[in-house]
Amino acid sequence: MAGSQRQKQKTETKNFLVETAMEQFGKRGLTATRTADIAAAAKLSHGTVFLHFPTREVLLEEVIGAFGMRTANRMHELLDSECTMEEVLAAHLKGIEENEAFYAVLVSETAVLPEGAHNTLIMIQSAISHHILQVAQREMNAGTMKKMPFDLLFNTWIGLVHYYLSNRAIFAPDGSVIARHGSRLLTHFMDLISEKGGLQK
Repeated sequence: MAGSQRQKQKTETKNFLVETAMEQFGKRGLTATRTADIAAAAKLSHGTVFLHFPTREVLLEEVIGAFGMRTANRMHELLDSECTMEEVLAAHLKGIEENEAFYAVLVSETAVLPEGAHNTLIMIQSAISHHILQVAQREMNAGTMKKMPFDLLFNTWIGLVHYYLSNRAIFAPDGSVIARHGSRLLTHFMDLISEKGGLQK
């Protein structure tokens, strides 16, 4: 019983550190945030961080993975109900918005990610693209979406979202890019890909 209680506490502490790290990375940036900053924000000893994560890189991979899992899970749930492209893209935006500060920093600093963290990000993008492309295939076959290469479809969507997030100081200096511009981005993209003119204005 005591062993299971200790394991539960260990898991809770690890999850708490992931959440704290995500918040600190979002505030300070991926390269600028130290493990000491994360420990201080969590009000835990610096050694506790390394008890759960042997290196800073492992912690960063865990944080990226946690973010990606949340976003992918939202989209996965929708696929069971024959969702539309508009719905799956809206779910993608919602998943981003919940931890937008972290994701915006991740997008901006992708080029300097350690290899492991970069590979984790690639796996997340692959999972998200899989969900989007499943719906795209169905709607292209139904004739409601223009036929186009899947890679261009996904890269156009992700490029649009990433451009706004990378320039959040311009587009939403005091708030959320997704809250302020998400519906416009979605409407614009649907207009581009719809065979019948996209969403109603």
